[in-house]
Amino acid sequence: MLGFLIGEALRDLRRAGRVAVSAIVLITLSLAALGGFWLLSANLARAVANWRERVRIIVYLKREPAASEAPALVERVQGVPGVASVVYLSKADALKSLKEILGKDASVVAQLPANPLPASLEVTPAAAAATPDGARTLLRNLQALPEAEEVAGSADWVERLSQWQRLVTTIGLGIGAVLAVAAILTVTTSTTLILHARRHEMEIMRLVGAPEAAIRLPLLLQGMLQGLLGALLALGALVVAHELVAPRLEPLVNLTLGLSHLQFLPLASLMMLLAAGTLLGALGGWLARGRREP
Repeated sequence: MLGFLIGEALRDLRRAGRVAVSAIVLITLSLAALGGFWLLSANLARAVANWRERVRIIVYLKREPAASEAPALVERVQGVPGVASVVYLSKADALKSLKEILGKDASVVAQLPANPLPASLEVTPAAAAATPDGARTLLRNLQALPEAEEVAGSADWVERLSQWQRLVTTIGLGIGAVLAVAAILTVTTSTTLILHARRHEMEIMRLVGAPEAAIRLPLLLQGMLQGLLGALLALGALVVAHELVAPRLEPLVNLTLGLSHLQFLPLASLMMLLAAGTLLGALGGWLARGRREP
């Protein structure tokens, strides 16, 4: 029975001709667009997560505390709400870091009459404080410290990157949805054409007592096959595009976003795209399946 139904579905798919091909192309385009934006969004989400972990707030101190006072200061700042960890940097530590940054030009530092760099505290915000609102609250709390001369740092730009990630996801869903509706309508059209072409055959099958499932189910399977073919083509296009484009973009992405490589979609996401394509085709076939010829 299953072999008969699949055979009928394949025959109907051939009968649909160019309309069926159009449906497959539209499903391919909709899923490729959705997958492409999904891929971009997933990598932007990785960048946001990485940069949230790197957010630091620097508290420049009015004076360098004595060696015996520094641990107590660190412990007190550690207790400020929204602080995950604190590292104390003395004036000597700051000068050493400057020399490391300057590299071969570090000899310039030796010409300074005195160490002009202030002692500071490097504060790592907790997850709740690594957002614009949380960071602003934490900045106010740190600025209120009597030892604080100046406080520098913000998570606003990380949040802007997060907003771009959400925008990319929304655009991808919008484009994918429009193309998906077009694909469903095209599948419905091709299945309706098959219904019209088979109307006499279907009447004969009913007269000889064939079950309605044997008559109608091939039309649903035809739509599912179109969706599955479109999904497979979309996945193939995504794989090829990623292999060709990712190596060329990775140096720029590493420089701007701090990502060493662009990850492809995980297996679960690929399975979801395959399922989405099959469901798109099934929905188009089901909509036509519900129409009976007079």
